[in-house]
Amino acid sequence: MPPIALWITGLPGSGKSTYAEEVKRLYPDFVLLRMDELRKVVTPEPVYSDTERDLVYRCLVYTADILVRHGHSVVIDATGNLRKWRDLARGIIKSYGEIYLKCPVDKCIEREARRIETHGAPADIYSKGKAGGPVPGVNAPYEEPQNPELIIETDKTTLSEAIRLIDGLIKRLTI
Repeated sequence: MPPIALWITGLPGSGKSTYAEEVKRLYPDFVLLRMDELRKVVTPEPVYSDTERDLVYRCLVYTADILVRHGHSVVIDATGNLRKWRDLARGIIKSYGEIYLKCPVDKCIEREARRIETHGAPADIYSKGKAGGPVPGVNAPYEEPQNPELIIETDKTTLSEAIRLIDGLIKRLTI
């Protein structure tokens, strides 16, 4: 199978980590790149400034590109709230697909409040956003993808159906 990069994007709490793990389960050779894990290395004391976000997302895209160029398929688990970062990935990674997990912010808030495993993401994201912290969908922009390869409405689609759709996308991208 030729290497590809998939970016799973969506608001915090939309299901990105869950879907990324399912891709990894179906395709064990995929490398899972989690923004929250990368951020801990690149910015161990994050301030979430625009400059810092830009540098961390550029690092994420570069890492994905290098892995794909060296024959590894990648799934990116990252909000990627600004379109420019996802467009950068699309522009430099040879075989790239974007999966938009569309979910109403109120449903994301509900999910985030009850989740036990955060997969490295900061806890209580939406509470921090209400207190003034920069949270996409609350007080920081989330620019929806304009032409993603796949849109999954996670409040209306079962996980098994979504994974079937993602598997179909992977097969189309690797033909």
